[in-house]
Amino acid sequence: MGSGGGGVVKDVGSKAELDEALLGATAVVVHFWAFWCEASKQMDQVFSHLATDFPHALFLRVEAEEHPEISETYAVSAVPYFIFCKDGKSVDTLEGANPTVLANKVAKLVGPASSVESASPASLGIAAGPTVLEVVRNMATQSVSSKTEEMNSGLSDELRKRIQQLVDSYPIFLFMKGSPEQPKCGFSRKVVNILKNEGVEFRSFDILLDNEVREGMKKFSNWPTFPQLFCKSDLLGGCDIVVAMHESGELKDVFKDHGIPIISKETEIAKNSESPIPEKSGDISESTGLSAEVASRLQTLVNSSPVILFMKGKPEEPKCGFSHKVVEILQQEKVAFDSFDILSDDEVRQGLKVFSNWSSYPQLYIGGELIGGSDIVLEMQKSGELKRVLAEKGVVPKVTLEDRLKNIITSSPVMLFMKGTPDAPRCGFSSKVVNALQKEGISFGSFDILSDEEVRQGLKTYSNWPTYPQLYYKGELIGGCDIVMELQSSEELKSTLSE
Repeated sequence: MGSGGGGVVKDVGSKAELDEALLGATAVVVHFWAFWCEASKQMDQVFSHLATDFPHALFLRVEAEEHPEISETYAVSAVPYFIFCKDGKSVDTLEGANPTVLANKVAKLVGPASSVESASPASLGIAAGPTVLEVVRNMATQSVSSKTEEMNSGLSDELRKRIQQLVDSYPIFLFMKGSPEQPKCGFSRKVVNILKNEGVEFRSFDILLDNEVREGMKKFSNWPTFPQLFCKSDLLGGCDIVVAMHESGELKDVFKDHGIPIISKETEIAKNSESPIPEKSGDISESTGLSAEVASRLQTLVNSSPVILFMKGKPEEPKCGFSHKVVEILQQEKVAFDSFDILSDDEVRQGLKVFSNWSSYPQLYIGGELIGGSDIVLEMQKSGELKRVLAEKGVVPKVTLEDRLKNIITSSPVMLFMKGTPDAPRCGFSSKVVNALQKEGISFGSFDILSDEEVRQGLKTYSNWPTYPQLYYKGELIGGCDIVMELQSSEELKSTLSE
């Protein structure tokens, strides 16, 4: 293939051909693409322009699904995907459709960025058109627009703009339950306390007051639970991530890197000296209106059991639907818990509202900390957050990643770890395997590895298989897309998954 491509993109026909090209050229850029992927088609245009303007580099294309042995060698699990090679060695990669980054990486690999600027319009096949950088910028704008539309799918333009305005309205912005002065769940309270401890000013939005924003935020940020913390319009994460970043010192570094001013402890103390705000709901001040005796009794009650539910009635005979719902959830999670019937003691019933700053029942406490009412407990169960909290508090044993993976793998006789869902695959390889299984009439379970980074990374080590999808039968790894396709073409797929 020579030392350069002469301004032409060349298609690779085999792994041997690619290996030979990498050894024979100083600078090589390889584009892994798929015919079904619109982003691949868009990036192919950029790739062709760059090949014209960097004729001394070699620009190669690999049809990712037609050459799975090459894709797996370079751990390609999504398209478009690019590898950048210098003197026969891979020195950089790029996943996804980002024209500007691609152009910058090519310029860095081949030589000064000025060589891009000097490209003649004619070399682009455009009579008197823009330079390659302008083409790239135009495509980048389209790419960002497309990405934004995809991210905010299901949101009206009006709601999207409203949420974006909120996110952009202050450098540190927290979507929470309640307000910083009156948090309505333990997780929101925890993040508020961390931000105060870090000494940063922030603004917040109470998602309990606006269900449209509450539901819209889940789609906007692709994050299912609250609170959600944003820094300079970028999502940092929820409570567990903020806690981990705070404990490791990473949160302070993020604020520093983004130029967030830190309020000194002395300033904060002086500012709040006249009206101190208690950090926890259990701290007593004169403003609570609770006597020391009642406050002490409530403190004892919330800590009387690792898990205690203040409810109407008893677990075996709840006196309201909300209490019944939380009892059911705790039983489904097989959690041992104590309860207190607030209908039997008006002092506790009224006092706990003030003590916890939570106006309704039931109220669930884990490890002495208020979790919330029925809607929050239900939301936490659906997201898996409840199980994590119970494990963190030592109420249930912590499940190791290996045990968790084993449980998921064996949750169905035929189990597919894929990108997306069978109804909406997020990559062509996953789509191919789903179609093969459905064509053979094989019922199977699936797990979207894009929804859980711990599983996504952990399974690669557990199975010693670097890419997705991964298909399992009765707990044993069958293989990835190419193996499933081979089994299907040899008519062995159905028999292999029914032995």
